[in-house]
Amino acid sequence: MSSLSQLSRPRRQGERARGSSRTSNPNPNSNPSANPNSNPNPSPNPNLVLVIVCAGVVLASLDLFIVNVALPQMSRSFGSTGLDSLSWVLNGYAIVYASLLVLFGRLADRFSRKRGFLLGVAVFVAASAACAAATSLPMLVGFRVLQAAGAALLTPTSLGLILATFPAERRQSAVRTWTAVGGLAAALGPAVGGLLVAASWRWVFLVNLPIGVAALIAGWRLLPEVPGHPIPWPDGLSAVLITAGVGALTLGLVEGGSWGWGDSRTIGMLALAVVLLTLFAVRTARHHNPLIDRALFRVRPFTGASAVAVLFSIAFGAMLLSRVLWAQDVWHWSALTTGVSIVPGPIMVPLFSFLVAGRLIARFGAGAVIAAGSTIFAAGMAWMALAAGLDPDYVGDVLGGLLLTGIGVGLTLPTMMGTAAASLPPTSFATGSAVINMLRQVGLAIGVAVLIALLGSPRSPAQVLAAYQRGWTVTAAIAFAGGVVGFLLLVRRRPVPAVVSEPAPIAAAGLAAAGGENL
Repeated sequence: MSSLSQLSRPRRQGERARGSSRTSNPNPNSNPSANPNSNPNPSPNPNLVLVIVCAGVVLASLDLFIVNVALPQMSRSFGSTGLDSLSWVLNGYAIVYASLLVLFGRLADRFSRKRGFLLGVAVFVAASAACAAATSLPMLVGFRVLQAAGAALLTPTSLGLILATFPAERRQSAVRTWTAVGGLAAALGPAVGGLLVAASWRWVFLVNLPIGVAALIAGWRLLPEVPGHPIPWPDGLSAVLITAGVGALTLGLVEGGSWGWGDSRTIGMLALAVVLLTLFAVRTARHHNPLIDRALFRVRPFTGASAVAVLFSIAFGAMLLSRVLWAQDVWHWSALTTGVSIVPGPIMVPLFSFLVAGRLIARFGAGAVIAAGSTIFAAGMAWMALAAGLDPDYVGDVLGGLLLTGIGVGLTLPTMMGTAAASLPPTSFATGSAVINMLRQVGLAIGVAVLIALLGSPRSPAQVLAAYQRGWTVTAAIAFAGGVVGFLLLVRRRPVPAVVSEPAPIAAAGLAAAGGENL
């Protein structure tokens, strides 16, 4: 496997060489394997690629949270099934999605990104149709697992396509757009779900079909062929260890609240995860062909962004769940009212990602923007802890917190992903992006587990309020910690040779011309 030690040297010459190879090769039928960085399509439209792959990431992100509000209807449809069993509709997806990301990312670096993306979308769409037609809970859970496998394939390949088609100086802003769209879709999940379940819970899956089919048709016709790199096959044992380890960790976290944190099943799963992931780390440190190149985590921007990804995702996952639980269980709002009430927060995500973050990064640097965004997010959670009351008061209690957390997500999440992705070499575009997305998914699972543990089982209204205030305060502290980590690891204190160019602000006009208004 090609070493990542070359990351310590500037990559601009490599980028220029790749660009010149595209323009100087007059034969479009030349063998791409002779030059793994070549592209049979001499002039792919990067903005068009971005629009198409963003349609795919909307599918994967939306389904992380859209199903939450449909669980009561599913319970009635399947004969008053208990919450413990229904939770597998959510948890089965989360576990498989997180556990397969790294393996599929490594495979995506070896094979065609376009074909991998289209295969992932096709699997996801077919599984979505099957979920909508499910006649029993086990059938639904099984198709959700298949859905997650498709999402785990389309996620790293979509980001790999972006990184391979955009020039180096525009990669960070393109990845910010990709991440903002995914974050917006995830945050809007409860709102969209609330609207759809008014007709039927099956619509939360059927909504994926038109989006997925459009992405398939456009992708087949318009996406460029980005060939894989001649890297060795991934180490089989390492793939088994990390897939099983992340699966056990996610299972223990998402089921710990219902099993009980002292239950032998929870302890056993978490212990198994520690053992498997430790073995994976040892094998990665010693093997000649590790699944994740060791040098990847010697790249400071990638390491810093990875650390922020875990902490911020913990806070993000806890925030999303707490908003739904507070509105439905404490204020007794309907799923539709709950979903609509959350909308102002997600609206802030694209506004601040597309219109503000790029300018701030160009002036202050990515680390400062990540630190500021995480701090604003923490302020939004602190607002909730200080202002919320048992009597519904949407404007006075939660609206300010919604807007602040939305601004925080818009500044932090896309900038963090852009920073990590821009530091990756071409041979690790999909693998590196899969690693950071896997860390995000594990962070979301931890955030849900932490919130459930903090809420406990309050019995009186005063205890309910105190439990949520405790949960929001801890969430604010975790988000603030993410900002501190971003400041310490990503803010430059002295001039250093640049590995990639500074990010340019989002080219809003260009995106609109390519269809970006549909994002």
